[in-house]
Amino acid sequence: MHASVTVTGEYDPDNAVSRSFEIVNKRGLHARASAKFVQLVDNYNAHVRVSKDGMTVGGTSIMGLMMLAASPGCCIEVSASGEQADAVLDALQTLIADRFGEEA
Repeated sequence: MHASVTVTGEYDPDNAVSRSFEIVNKRGLHARASAKFVQLVDNYNAHVRVSKDGMTVGGTSIMGLMMLAASPGCCIEVSASGEQADAVLDALQTLIADRFGEEA
């Protein structure tokens, strides 16, 4: 695993890019999946926000992600700003599509 990257600046909603992702793993965004999400985000120079049903949390908060109660089949909106915003969204898309590595 890569070392954490120091993120510069602050979240910039005017320059953020967003994507919607469907949660496809069997258990949703539970503790282990949330930890993998946060570990991945920590490798990029980008600020990440995750929203579901009007609630928005930081992409580096395991507890925040779990509080979204993102169950299988629901969609989350992920937005990112910063130098590696597109790259972190690409990586998150792969992680989520791969069911967080939990199932074959």
